Amino acid sequence: MSKERIEELRKILAEHAYKYYVQDKPVLSDYEYDQLYAELVNLENENPSLFDANSITQKVGGVILDKFNKVKHEREMYSLNNAFSEADLKTFDKRIKEEYPNAEYNVEYKIDGLAIAITYDNGQFVQAVTRGDGIFGEDVTHNIKTIKSLPLTIDYPNHLEVRGEVIINKDDFIDINLEREKNGEDLFANARNAAAGTVRQLDSSIAAKRNLNAFLFQVVDPLDHGLTTQAETVKFLDKLGFNTESHGHVMNDIDEVYAYILKLEDKIASLNYDIDGIVIKVNSLAEQASLAFTSKYPKWAIAYKFAPTEVSSVIEDIFVTVGRTGKVTPSAKMKPVLIDGSTVAYAQLHNEDIIKEKDIRIGDTVIVRKAGEIIPEVVRVVLEDRKDQKVYEFPTTCPECGSHLERLSGEAHHYCLNNDCPARIIESLAHFASRGAMNITGLGEARITLFHKENILNSIEDIYALEDKKDLLLSMEGFKELSVNKLIDSINASKANDLEKFITGLGIRHIGANAANSLANHYQTIDKLMAAEVEDLVLVEDIGQITAQSLADFFKIDSNREMIEHLKVKGLSMVSAEVEVDQESPYNGKTIVVTGTFSHYSRKEVTALLEKHGAKVTSSVSKNTDLLVFGENAGSKYTKAESLGIRLLSEDDFIKELNNYEENN
Repeated sequence: MSKERIEELRKILAEHAYKYYVQDKPVLSDYEYDQLYAELVNLENENPSLFDANSITQKVGGVILDKFNKVKHEREMYSLNNAFSEADLKTFDKRIKEEYPNAEYNVEYKIDGLAIAITYDNGQFVQAVTRGDGIFGEDVTHNIKTIKSLPLTIDYPNHLEVRGEVIINKDDFIDINLEREKNGEDLFANARNAAAGTVRQLDSSIAAKRNLNAFLFQVVDPLDHGLTTQAETVKFLDKLGFNTESHGHVMNDIDEVYAYILKLEDKIASLNYDIDGIVIKVNSLAEQASLAFTSKYPKWAIAYKFAPTEVSSVIEDIFVTVGRTGKVTPSAKMKPVLIDGSTVAYAQLHNEDIIKEKDIRIGDTVIVRKAGEIIPEVVRVVLEDRKDQKVYEFPTTCPECGSHLERLSGEAHHYCLNNDCPARIIESLAHFASRGAMNITGLGEARITLFHKENILNSIEDIYALEDKKDLLLSMEGFKELSVNKLIDSINASKANDLEKFITGLGIRHIGANAANSLANHYQTIDKLMAAEVEDLVLVEDIGQITAQSLADFFKIDSNREMIEHLKVKGLSMVSAEVEVDQESPYNGKTIVVTGTFSHYSRKEVTALLEKHGAKVTSSVSKNTDLLVFGENAGSKYTKAESLGIRLLSEDDFIKELNNYEENN
């Protein structure tokens, strides 16, 4: 079942991530690891009820080692989303061109190394930090200083942070492994992990001997340095003496991009360094800033990975699982096969229509590949091998509770609508307690399943009643005083979590972490959020019509409102951090839209300034908008505001007006 496969993948990936990122002794190739990782991503996307904030998919990069000082990045370090076909590239292109019809792309090799952020001040090398989890990294300055290709002084007086990949060239890697073999040491699996292991050495003399190299390709806050494009950034870095990748090329037609990718693919074998794909970036840095990021990836870039391998297998069974929202997902159990070095035994079938369209039956020989995000999928049935296999009949009842399954109008999926379905209850509670939500340590899915079976835990309210059942918990097999106290302490600590975490924990359909953050920042309290109408919600950044309707529908249900009131009595906070509002400000009470690319502040910083001054900042221009604050490339919002006669304020004029007010008050 999907649930078992997800748990299996999380365990496998956690083990291999430790070997890969911590021990630098991988058993799998990067490609094999990517295959398993993407399979898990897809399964989790298809089964939101199985969300676990501790899943490896919720992390970017590797584990932070205690033996190094931890450093918070000035700007978060992101990884890249992947594309695996020309169609994926065209989907990416369509999304970009909807915003910027004349957008150009910079196409370049994706260097397969260890991500690094390097800081210079007054032309002097100051610090080097690994990506870590994207927020905090490891200070590895002592080892990065040994890289012969990296300048320790540059002809640039300003503060500068550059980012790239630390590698070991192929010929150097061969020499390193020959030396290790001679000394009876374990061999490195590949050059990337040799580089990662070297960078994490405490003794910098080891790094010096291994001849590390580095390619730099990114400048943090590039607009502050007068840069306008990615191609210009690479030239800037090259001029300063950094090692840069020379195969970058700028084009604006996605067909040309794909043709160039195929050309680059042919050159891979001749390179003296490893690459793990091709990166396509929007060339304009202003457009990049406007497109921004998801919680994990930049929206303005994608990494193209090469075509997956197809193999044959046999469908041994088809089964369905039930998620937190009641969505039913069918999956196939297959005869295990090896694809690119990893064993595949399950594939998602998505919904009834897919099964019918491909005419997949138990006993069929099928062609399987790891596609999209490298998720195992059934490509087609080998009809010439079919004998007397029966047509698969999609179940009509829930496998967990026996309730009738419904296919909602306009939906491709079936749903179990029974709110008391054990699968839905367990997955909902696990989501609420997960690290990405209320972060209740010691209340994982296994323990929740046990408590539910014992009729101790059937609702969110029951979580906050566990303290009253301490004696009962202690009487259960395997529960000691220390572990029970830790669980109760974690539950009590979660009461202080802010509104964003609580909204996330509720698991409302279509409400992810980004949406929860926007809602919490905008409404500040759960009461204000519950009172909001759909037409108000859609004005909040990251909230569309479907999300707004889903939220409004959730709060219309009496039992949901009663649950929230009950949790208030239990002492849950359900408010955001206090924002001190300047009541006398000219922006107080005004509805303001912020758009374009800013030179002196980020758009988030402008928004925070306005909210501090009592403004309501929205993402859409309407007749109710009082003011538009705009930067470069303001686009359609500026045009619309101008047509509606809304007051327009440029970044410079906004700063002058704000400074003038603050100086006189």
